[in-house]
Amino acid sequence: MSPDSADLLDRFCRYVRIETRSDDASPTTPSTSGQWDLLRLLEHELRELGAQEVTIDAHGYVLATIPATVPHPTPVIAWFAHVDTATNLPGAAKPIVHRAYDGRRLALPDDPTQVLTVEDTPFLREAIGQDIITASGTTLLGADDKAGVAIVMAAARHLLRHPEIPHCKIRVCFNPDEEIARGVDKLDLAAVGADFAYTLDGSERGEICYETFSADAAVLEIHGVASHPGWAKDVMVNALRLAGRFVAALPMELSPERTSGRDGFIHPLAVTGSAEQAAARFILRDFELAGLTAKRALMEKIAAELRSAEPRARITLTFTEQYRNMRYWLEKDMRPVELARAAARRAGVEPFDQPIRGGTDGSRLTARGLPTPNIFTGMHEVHSQREWVSLQDMTKAAETLLHLAQLWAEPAK
Repeated sequence: MSPDSADLLDRFCRYVRIETRSDDASPTTPSTSGQWDLLRLLEHELRELGAQEVTIDAHGYVLATIPATVPHPTPVIAWFAHVDTATNLPGAAKPIVHRAYDGRRLALPDDPTQVLTVEDTPFLREAIGQDIITASGTTLLGADDKAGVAIVMAAARHLLRHPEIPHCKIRVCFNPDEEIARGVDKLDLAAVGADFAYTLDGSERGEICYETFSADAAVLEIHGVASHPGWAKDVMVNALRLAGRFVAALPMELSPERTSGRDGFIHPLAVTGSAEQAAARFILRDFELAGLTAKRALMEKIAAELRSAEPRARITLTFTEQYRNMRYWLEKDMRPVELARAAARRAGVEPFDQPIRGGTDGSRLTARGLPTPNIFTGMHEVHSQREWVSLQDMTKAAETLLHLAQLWAEPAK
């Protein structure tokens, strides 16, 4: 039982050509107009496939139903994928399909300094012989998460074309703005109407994730004292210098550059402003709430030391909760995780647990009461020009969804 891989590839290449970069400075949902373009396309394509109850709301959430094909009651599951791409690079890709990749060095044509090699990219060696897709070197590919979007659409298409397959009721959901941690903030869970859900937003083949970072954002605001620089001695308080001192005081061992595995970090995102007034934005990440609390306390300590060193400045530090480790809820009922593992095995893939050094919409969905582990898509080197994905891995992810729909339809033993 396998979806049409040619259709899957065609969909993926069509979706990644659409610019859907999100914008955390925008107050709207979706945060950018390009996301509307893809969301409306998906609404149209779902209707063409014959999905039922296809809707798109004022915030861009696309919902549709694949009706159950078994007579007995079953749980309702939902498949989620987000349409936006990361903010750091353009998101309208020129996809290049490297058929039967032979292990050669790949210099991407629009920027030959962007290179993929099996020596520097271990998972690429495992993809030798597969069909891999890259961008052209100056943009994201957008596999995060248009690979997930294409996988969900391919699985939906297969089930709608094969009503003889016994499966539970499935709700499809495509959402905006995951990359700016607002992906499901305005989603009406009652409208979704699911008991369990899955995000298609994972990486390596076989990866089943039920644990993510817990995440906070922080903003440091500094109001200095303005003065003409020619007569600034003992008068000026330079807000930019104080912001630089704050960033420099953060221990490098707590930076993304020095951490891996289960280690958390504090990451400066941006410093903006002038000598008179400056602001710095940060993200804090840790798998445990105690670790997140410790990182907040460290930043408060550095801010207090700056206030003491320069009392004429006005320094404020504010924190905002973004999402929490979904393990805290999923470990209370592991059925959705266990069935995802079983579905992967039925698809011929050996599943493994992988804590995500980031978050997914599943973090917020789970905290809001909809248990939502994460399933692999095959994407690698995300948020960079070297992003790539394997068609064979995407196909296996779609197969996993097909088996998952059947497993949820099997009578409880």
